[in-house]
Amino acid sequence: MKGQSRRHFFKSCLNSLIAGFSSAFIFLGSGCRNRKNPGSTAYIRNSQETERMTAEKGARVDSDFEPAYLSLHRSGELKKRGEELWNVMEACELCPRQCGASRLAGEEGFCHSSSQLEISAFHPHFGEEKPLVGRGGSGTIFLTNCSLRCVFCINWQISQGGEGKARAIEDMAEMMLHLQKIGCHNINFVTPTHYSAHILLAVDVAAGRGLRLPLVYNTCGWERFEILQKLDGIVDIYLPDFKYSSGEMAAKYSSDADAYPEITKAALLEMHRQVGVAKPASDGLMYRGLMIRHLVMPNRVSGTREVIEWIAENLPKDTYVNLMSQYRPMYKASDYPQINRRITREEYRQAVAWAKEAGLTNLDVQGYRWL
Repeated sequence: MKGQSRRHFFKSCLNSLIAGFSSAFIFLGSGCRNRKNPGSTAYIRNSQETERMTAEKGARVDSDFEPAYLSLHRSGELKKRGEELWNVMEACELCPRQCGASRLAGEEGFCHSSSQLEISAFHPHFGEEKPLVGRGGSGTIFLTNCSLRCVFCINWQISQGGEGKARAIEDMAEMMLHLQKIGCHNINFVTPTHYSAHILLAVDVAAGRGLRLPLVYNTCGWERFEILQKLDGIVDIYLPDFKYSSGEMAAKYSSDADAYPEITKAALLEMHRQVGVAKPASDGLMYRGLMIRHLVMPNRVSGTREVIEWIAENLPKDTYVNLMSQYRPMYKASDYPQINRRITREEYRQAVAWAKEAGLTNLDVQGYRWL
């Protein structure tokens, strides 16, 4: 788990859990209009104390940093782009499925979302990459549903089970400001693609009220080039997966997404063009750049060697690459023998060796138990 000792890991998980409950209780108590919680005074009082303690522990962002979206907010361009993406939902083409659903009329797309924003949770997250977590955590907002729909998804209750509540754009803006207030280092949108319009409009509202944190676009990598262009100058940190090198594997395990490799490659090149190589600042935090995740899967299902070679050949050698070892057979994985086990130590060691052989120099390699 990123080299942490067990004691530090469990402490981080406990902090994340406490802060997550704090966010939920405080937002229910005061942030959402028309969502009162009778009899919750004790919860709110305890949560406010936890919030104060979290804010005192959390380091702030560099005072000289200005997020990319502020200039577009001031010019009105941020809101304009949000409205343009909103109109795309009329016959939805936000994701590569381009299903054409009339989401503005209430129809659900392939992702199972209409134009109604749904959010599962928001809280400081201490399990993300170290340069995103710092001391105050990454301010994650977990969005309900997903357009890729992998059979092994670890968060399947949210991505495919519909876990979440209807929220207004105003609510999301308040969530961002709350996460900033309690000391988070960034705003991390998890599975954002199908709600990209809502995100831009909410960021515009929050920016007008003092939001100054970098934005993290935490995506499966399955992104349309044309939609990414609308995010240029808005997103500070792209955090995409590069799940598969094979279209056959993508189709089998991610709902017939056989074009995944080619679409993701084009998306990664555009993300890099926009934000460049991710390097932590002097305070150890990440403020800008492309951070690629690759989940090593059993039996070479994810095509790790080919993924690594493509990155080495098409992006700078110091591109940030997180080789993730935490695959577990979740959701429907038990129905697929090839992926119905965890990876072996040797499979992960081999992945790291391939990355080093390819000349990649900015690797996030996981803990001692694997190496």
